[in-house]
Amino acid sequence: MNEVDIVTCFLRNRGEVLLLRRSDAVGSYAGRWAAVSGHAEGDPDAMAREEIAEETGLGDAVTLRRQGDPFDVVDAERGTRWVVHPFLFKADDRAVEANYETDEYAWVHPTAIRRRETVPDLWASYDRVRPTVKTIREDRDHGSAWLSLRALEVLRDEAGIRAWGGESGGWDDLAVVARDLRDARPSMPVVANRVNRVLARADRSPEGVEEMARKEIEAAVSADDEAAETAAERLPDRIATLSRSGTVREAIERADPDAVLVAKSRPGGEGVGVAERVAEERDVTLAGDADLAWAIHEWEPAAVIVGADAIRPDGAVLNKVGTRGAALSAAHEGVPVLVAAAADKVRVDAEAEIESVDPETIYDGPADLTVRSPLFDVTPPGLIDAICTDRGAVEPEDIGAIAAEHRANAGWTG
Repeated sequence: MNEVDIVTCFLRNRGEVLLLRRSDAVGSYAGRWAAVSGHAEGDPDAMAREEIAEETGLGDAVTLRRQGDPFDVVDAERGTRWVVHPFLFKADDRAVEANYETDEYAWVHPTAIRRRETVPDLWASYDRVRPTVKTIREDRDHGSAWLSLRALEVLRDEAGIRAWGGESGGWDDLAVVARDLRDARPSMPVVANRVNRVLARADRSPEGVEEMARKEIEAAVSADDEAAETAAERLPDRIATLSRSGTVREAIERADPDAVLVAKSRPGGEGVGVAERVAEERDVTLAGDADLAWAIHEWEPAAVIVGADAIRPDGAVLNKVGTRGAALSAAHEGVPVLVAAAADKVRVDAEAEIESVDPETIYDGPADLTVRSPLFDVTPPGLIDAICTDRGAVEPEDIGAIAAEHRANAGWTG
């Protein structure tokens, strides 16, 4: 039997993936839907990017998110064993320039794979790179809004599996998945709030959960965009920020300030990537975390903008450690502090669980030391000038009402 290595590349944008319907010009499976795919002679990593560039024109607009373990697909009729190397890429653009190998393309929720005529085992490829409860629990690189979208994708995919064959079980199984997702990141209420809304509004069937999860993904993307717009309207030409918030970065890109001060944000250093991305269009200064207070004094931003992993009902903000210090420094200098976050980040209660990183990221020497390694801190409402959400700039009394809405949605477990 002939053995052929191939790459299968899923491009993800706004919770959907790109599928291509193969033309008569290809040598196999004409008329069937596939992800970006092609032969992987020698170096699957390099071939994955080459195929994306050739088949979609998006080679410069993708970032690798996950590579799955290769697996075999045997086509006895063709006498071929395909060794499939699956990849998942983030796509910053949806403007596909398909080549002759494609008759048609579509951005769809991945569960559509189970309802279309596809190349063999296309779902098995996606299954190896899709988000899971485990990947959400262990992720320390992304913000809470990003992780909430991945949680909704997990819920959608698990519902789709049960709705369209492949695994038994129904509402009770999906309720377990939902609880596991809520528990995966307890310091990030946006994950629980968005998962709770799906379960509260869906009818108690896999089909209903899948449909509501798809709608919630689309609503969540819009909410994050609208929060960014609310913040962008208030941003001056000279601003400071820290950590990596997708909402903040979008607000910066929309506002297009002249200059940006970015803190490195230890221990993960997420601010470096933000600085590099923002520097493509404007003047950027990267500061060490210990230098941020002095940098705010000397560099003189006209505003500080930060994201939020959680907002308490009283308006206090839980965010990447260093936020409280930045807000205190800004208050001393008379610089306003803006928070950009969707209303789904409001907690239903005042608790603020602080996650920590491995203490060895702070100190791994021989002395017997107690090491503090929090990922987050809490900034009181008195240091915050505006909380910019998809519902506009909200006041503390508005936040309490939003918390009550989220509390009601959490009642599906009762």
